[in-house]
Formats: sequence, structure tokens, C-alpha cells
Amino acid sequence: MAGSSEETGDLGAIFRRLIRNTGPISLTQYMGESNARYYASRDPLGRAGDFVTAPEISQMFGELIGLWLADIWIQSGREYPVHYVELGAGRGTLAKDALRAMRRYGLEPAVHFVEGSSSLKELQQEAVPGALWHDDLSTLPADDPLLVVGNEFLDALPIRQMVKTASGWREREIGLEGDDFVFVAGQRPMDVAVPEDWRASEDQTILETSPAQAAVMYELAGRLAEQGGAALLVDYGHLSLQAGSTLQAVKDHRKVDPLAHPGSADLTALVEFGTLARIAQSRDVRWIGTVEQGAWLQALGIDARTRALCKAAPHLADDIRTARGRLVEPDQMGSLFKVMGLAGRGWHGGAGFA
Repeated sequence: MAGSSEETGDLGAIFRRLIRNTGPISLTQYMGESNARYYASRDPLGRAGDFVTAPEISQMFGELIGLWLADIWIQSGREYPVHYVELGAGRGTLAKDALRAMRRYGLEPAVHFVEGSSSLKELQQEAVPGALWHDDLSTLPADDPLLVVGNEFLDALPIRQMVKTASGWREREIGLEGDDFVFVAGQRPMDVAVPEDWRASEDQTILETSPAQAAVMYELAGRLAEQGGAALLVDYGHLSLQAGSTLQAVKDHRKVDPLAHPGSADLTALVEFGTLARIAQSRDVRWIGTVEQGAWLQALGIDARTRALCKAAPHLADDIRTARGRLVEPDQMGSLFKVMGLAGRGWHGGAGFA
């Protein structure tokens, strides 16, 4: 349940009026419009924002992604021209670090950012001059190989929730109790939308899907199949479908009620990588694997890189080792976050997934 104390840009008032006039709205609509308003109006990253992502924690994250892309490019014949594409590039920090690492191996791709936030575009321009921007994947180059990176991109795409009730499965929607937003079960039967293995679940079981994530994966995999290239998708999530609501909101580096601050808190949900892998494979793309972030970074050499940075800057050694721990340790980001690798036809290798 959520109060009405904050309605940034009157989005809360818009939702209330809509619900009173037409009935409950879908979680997909609530999350999609809330995040669109949220990202369009601010830089959410860093200490002054709402959260910190891996590229802001340490340069090693972006560097190792750049090395992975360079390695698979070299193993696949050093094809040119080639394009670096980042989905939701934040401040451009990851791209800047990855491109620097790629240049060491002769890989200097054109740079494209799929980004909807005008405030973040300004920061990206400062970090990576010469980059090109796109609202979605449809306007990316259509002929050349793509090297695609998405870090904490998928988790912000809208989700759909199904809840098991005494009358069967229903879509979980958002209604009103007074002025408070509350979750309610929809009226329309949704049993056919639930995987058969889950249909006999106990009442109040919640399952999540994301048509938006599926659509991105379908288009991305199609591009890789036709054009060649590779992709790394990094996000927090599960390897297979799990029961329960994972919807969360973060504001000022604290978790808050997901229904309390529409448009002024970051809404995310865990990514279900198993479904995304099956979608990619259905488009004739090679699924290299999905592994925990900590294991992947260690396989790529983060421990050796940590030692090298500590030696080069001993006065920063404690900070460097702390950053490494945040990225790798199981009780930090190391286990919850996963890395998925994909490769187009004729593209070989893909370190870190054995």
C-alpha cells in the first residue's frame, strides 16, 4: 500500500484519475510510464543519485568487458566495419573503459548508444565524443557486425505479474484504496498465459514475465543472426523461472515501496535469463552461456588486474580491493548478478563461460 505524499510531475495524480475513471491499470503500464518519467528527468547514478552500477564501482568492469569483446572479435576474423552498441549506457563510463581496452588490441568500432534520457545523453557525449544515439534497436546499422553490451538495462523494462487466486490465475494489477495505490487481482482468467508446470500452484503464488524484455531479445538475436557479432547482457536475475514478486524501487540509495513514488524512484525486477536464452536460440543465435558475475570476472582476470592496479597506485590499494570485492564476492554483486553471452553465426569463442 502506498500513500500520495509525492507525485512527481503529477504522474501519481494521472494514475489515480485513470484508475477512478476506467478501473485498475496493469503493472506493465505503471512500471513503463514511471520509469520513462524517472529516467527522462535526472541522472540517477552515483552518490548524488539513487543507485550505483558496476561501471561506477571500478574501471575493471568495463575494461574486462572490452577485453571480452576484443577477444571474440579477433577469434572471429577481425571483421570491419564493426559497431559497439550499448543499451542504456548510463554516464558512458562502461563504454569509455571498454573502448580503451579494445583499442589495445586494434579494435576501434563506431559507437552507438540506445538511450532515452536526455540528461544522460549529455554525460555520454562528454565521456565518448562522436557516439551516435538511438531511441531503440530499429535504427542501428543493418549490415555490419554488432558488439552489444547491456548492463542493468533489462531489469528496468516493464514486467507483468500473474497471481494465483481461488478462481484461477489472474493478472496482478494496480488499483486504489482511498488515495493509496494497491495491488489487486484482475477479472480476466489468465491460466493459459501461465506455464503448464505452474498452473496448479498454491493460491497467492506470483509469477513474473516481461514481454518487453522478450521483444528486445528477439530483435537483438535477429540482428546478431543476420549481421554477426556478439552480445554481453549483465543484470541481476535468475537462471530459470522462480515464484514470487521481485519488483523493487530504489530512491536515495534506499529501497522504498514500489507504489509510493511513481516517476521519482527507479523500478526494477529480476531478469529471468532462461527464457531469454531460449528466445535467442530460437533465432539461430549461439547462446554461449549464463554465469554468475563474480565467476565471469574472475575467469576474465579481475584478480590479476586488481593486483596490477594496486601496484600502480598503492595509495589507492584499499579502495581498489574493496571495489573488486563488491563486484565479485557472493554476498555483494558476485552471485545475484548474471552475465549472458550470445554470438552470431560464424562468431567463435567467448571466454568466461566454461
